[in-house]
Amino acid sequence: MTWMGLKIGVLMGWGIAIYAVMFLLWSAFLTYGFVDGFAPRTLGLLVLVVTTVVAGRSLRASSWHDILPYSLSWAVIMAVFDGVMSVPFVGWEMYADWSLWLGYSVVVLGPLLALYPRFERFSASPRSV
Repeated sequence: MTWMGLKIGVLMGWGIAIYAVMFLLWSAFLTYGFVDGFAPRTLGLLVLVVTTVVAGRSLRASSWHDILPYSLSWAVIMAVFDGVMSVPFVGWEMYADWSLWLGYSVVVLGPLLALYPRFERFSASPRSV
């Protein structure tokens, strides 16, 4: 099924998966008190980059024009889920946190890294000689 040329399953599936991975990671950080300082934000950012690159690779796209509609939609899905899941507990001021917006920008730009040639070697099948 498609909507405006986008595959709904891929759009919703990866949007939910990216949010779920980050929600689970931050829940674990909160559980173990690993929330202050540079380390948890850096680790969270690294996990987010890896997750979004994997999502971008799954699109098997050859151009940023093909990836960007998905990644923008994934960022919107993240923002909506943040509103539904987090605003009741922490309030609307959470949207004033720069790190949240950095995360949304990683969700938009991270999948574009899948086009970077170095990532090709991880998924390319070996040639027979």
